[in-house]
Amino acid sequence: MRSISTKKLALAGVLCAVAVVGSLFSFPVFSSKCAPVQHMVNVLCAVFLGPWYGVAVAFVASLLRNLLGLGSLLAFPGSMCGALLCGLVYWKSKNLLGTLCAEVFGTGIIGGLLSYPIAIAFMGVVAGSIGYTAYVVPFLVSTVGGSIIAGVLVTALKKSGALHSMQATLSR
Repeated sequence: MRSISTKKLALAGVLCAVAVVGSLFSFPVFSSKCAPVQHMVNVLCAVFLGPWYGVAVAFVASLLRNLLGLGSLLAFPGSMCGALLCGLVYWKSKNLLGTLCAEVFGTGIIGGLLSYPIAIAFMGVVAGSIGYTAYVVPFLVSTVGGSIIAGVLVTALKKSGALHSMQATLSR
């Protein structure tokens, strides 16, 4: 049991580091920084670690990105909602396409809508200057890109047989 936890914690740390370093490759869309690598990490966490590790990795990566000036407060609702939803879908169904769609919906729609009150309360954005859907489009752009990258990566791992091997290593 301890060995499994250690392996999962180590992989979570590596994926968190990938998300933080990957945020150097971000691009602005309106007032948010779109970092597709975070969404790829969310899907990888769902496939290898499960929903709870995924949410923890998303939270720690968002915190570190904010502390390092690489992200905004909007990283929290976007990445965490996506990580939770895609983690739950993969946990229950083991369906990659459903997992990718859950990441896009969780981050793009739910995270985008939850960003509106955060922008108003903590970022000094005047409520009348933006609509409640203002963050949906930038989040969708970011998460679709990251989900495509993750889909290609997981499919390649699956075809090579490495996916099953890696998942088995994390469960014994």
